[in-house]
Amino acid sequence: MSAGGQAPLVMLAAGGTGGHLFPAEALSHALHGHGVRVALITDTRAADYAGNFPAESIHAVPAATPSGKSPVAMAKAALVLLRGVLAARQAIKRLKPAIVVGFGGYPTVPPVFAATLMGVPAMVHEQNAVIGRANRFLAGRVRAIATGFAEVGGLTPAQAAKCTQVGNPVRPAVIAAASPYPAPEGRLNLLVFGGSQGARVMADIVPPAIQLLSPEERARLSIVQQARSEDDDRVRKIYTSLGIRCEIAPFFKDLPARMAASHLVVARSGASTVAELSVIGRPSLLVPLPGSLDQDQAANAAVLARAGGAMMILQSDFSPRRLAGELSALLAEPSRLTAMAEAAKSAGIPDAADRLARLVLQTAQH
Repeated sequence: MSAGGQAPLVMLAAGGTGGHLFPAEALSHALHGHGVRVALITDTRAADYAGNFPAESIHAVPAATPSGKSPVAMAKAALVLLRGVLAARQAIKRLKPAIVVGFGGYPTVPPVFAATLMGVPAMVHEQNAVIGRANRFLAGRVRAIATGFAEVGGLTPAQAAKCTQVGNPVRPAVIAAASPYPAPEGRLNLLVFGGSQGARVMADIVPPAIQLLSPEERARLSIVQQARSEDDDRVRKIYTSLGIRCEIAPFFKDLPARMAASHLVVARSGASTVAELSVIGRPSLLVPLPGSLDQDQAANAAVLARAGGAMMILQSDFSPRRLAGELSALLAEPSRLTAMAEAAKSAGIPDAADRLARLVLQTAQH
C-alpha cells in the first residue's frame, strides 16, 4: 500500500458544509494514529475555511450542485463538475493515494469519480439515515459504503450489500466532552442551536414558548442560545424581561462542551448533531430542517427518537404552545430527561472514527 517506503496517503474528499468536513476531520485524526498520511481535496469555497484541517496538503477543485430545472443551469453545473474531474485526476496522479474517501455533497463527486475512472480504490461515507444524491450517484462505482446508521434508505440491494455501519465520526472535542449526565436538580440548563439554516426558527419559537411557562418554571431555567446577530436583540430582550439567565451568541466554538453542560438540547437534526448528542449522551427535542429533497434530517431524528434519546417535532408542529407544553412536562418529571440521556448515550458510537479508519485501510488493500 505504500510507495517507496513512505507511509501510505489517504485522500479525503469533503467540502460544502461542516456536516461533511467534521467527520472527515475526525477520520484524519484516526488515520494519523495508524501512521497514515492524509491529503484533503475539496471545493474552492471550503478551501477558504479548511485551513486548520489536519492534512499535509489541501487541494481545491471546481465543483457545482446540479439543482434547479433549468437545462442551462444543469449544463453549466455538469461542465463545472467535468472540470473538477479533470483537476482531480491531476491531483490523484501527482499524489498517488492508496484510496480516495468521499463524504457526500457534490464537492466529493469529482475526486471520487476520477478515482474510479483511474482504477484507484474509492469509497464513500454516508452520514445520514437516507443516502444523499451525490453518494447515490457514486454508490454503484465505489468499492465500499460506510454508514452512520444501521439502516440507510434510498439504496438498491446491490448498493446495500456494500454497506458497513461504522457510525458517524466525531471530533476529538466531542469525545473529550463526553461525561455523565448532570441530573437536573432544581435548575435546568437549556441549550438551543440551529446551524446556519436553523437559527431563525429557534429565535421565532423558543422565546415565546418560554413566555408561556409559569413564573416558577421559568425561575428554574438557564438558557444558552445560538441566534443570528439580527435576531440577538429581540431574543435577549424577552429573556431579560423574564429575569432568565441567558447567553446569546451567533456561534459557539465550544459547542461540544456546551452540550455536555446542558440538561436538554433543542436543535436541528443534522447527522453530526445527532452523533454528538449520542456520544455525549444528552436528551434533545429535535426539529428537522424541512424542505430538503431527501428528508435526511427527519430520518436522522427518527432514529434517535426510536431509541428513546430524543423527541422529534416537525417544523409544522413546532409552535410556542407545543414547545412550552413539552418543556413544562419535562420540568415536572426530570427523571424522563435522565432516561432520555441514557438512551441517547446507548445509541452513540464513540469509536466511529477508528472503525472507519480500519475499513478505509482494509478497502485500500482489496
